[in-house]
Amino acid sequence: MDYRYQVFLAVANNLSFTKAAQELYISQPAVTRHIRELENTLGLALFNRKGNRITLTAAGEIVYRFAQKTHVLYDELQYELGSLKQTFSGSLRLGASSTISQYVIPEVIAAFHTRYPDIEVSLINGNSFEMEQKLQENRIDLAMVENYSSKTDLQYVDFADDEIVVIAGHTCKFGRSANGSLAELQHIPLVVRERGSGTLEVIEQDLKNAGYPLDRLNVILHLGSTEAIKNFLPRFNGIGLVSVNAIKKEIQLNTLKIIPVKGLNISRKFRFAYPKGPLTGNVKYFVDFTQNYTPSM
Repeated sequence: MDYRYQVFLAVANNLSFTKAAQELYISQPAVTRHIRELENTLGLALFNRKGNRITLTAAGEIVYRFAQKTHVLYDELQYELGSLKQTFSGSLRLGASSTISQYVIPEVIAAFHTRYPDIEVSLINGNSFEMEQKLQENRIDLAMVENYSSKTDLQYVDFADDEIVVIAGHTCKFGRSANGSLAELQHIPLVVRERGSGTLEVIEQDLKNAGYPLDRLNVILHLGSTEAIKNFLPRFNGIGLVSVNAIKKEIQLNTLKIIPVKGLNISRKFRFAYPKGPLTGNVKYFVDFTQNYTPSM
């Protein structure tokens, strides 16, 4: 694929020359030069420029649609040729929920890079809802999320198990003498993730099924990341709900504790999300690799 079109897609996706340069690891003048060359070749302006704000022109919208299709076809071409030559290259744009991107997938990506060193992998993160949106906008090739969605144009495949647990700092009195109960839980100050988080969505559904909807609990804070919850709890006489994958280090260091709660068992699946249709190209390589990967102990 003509590199100028890759630069164009990066600018169009970000609506920013600066962010496109950061994404592509090139200078902003280089981005400007590639776009100018492409506009000269096509004989049409692709972006409206008003101060620091840019938008696609009518021609830019048309080029954007075809460049997206070309990007997908190019990845499929690389996949087919790689299968013949047993060589693999091209790019792979991943998006993952915060929990997956921080605590689950980095080890897999490192192993994948060792196996396929010529495939250029990029990873962005956000909550599950944001990742599904970016997938629909063709800003990523594959999303890794924590929930099923009502989006009918996407399909989902499980790749890992997870459990949500109650955690606290060691000064917290809840669950100190014995396992806690759901009845006690509703009176303890509670910190959870922000709206739109796949983790919060799973928590809400399971608590509702157990007869203790979230609005009956003493939620005092919604925080935007699991790291924020973990940093908050040691200084606070309350509890949080997070993925067990996120607190392995804290349990080893004895800075946080897991509190078993009778009647509360929140399990879920981590899932790949991608547009409906067969998996192809580097997306297929990564999905197959991840499903067969054995984590190190």
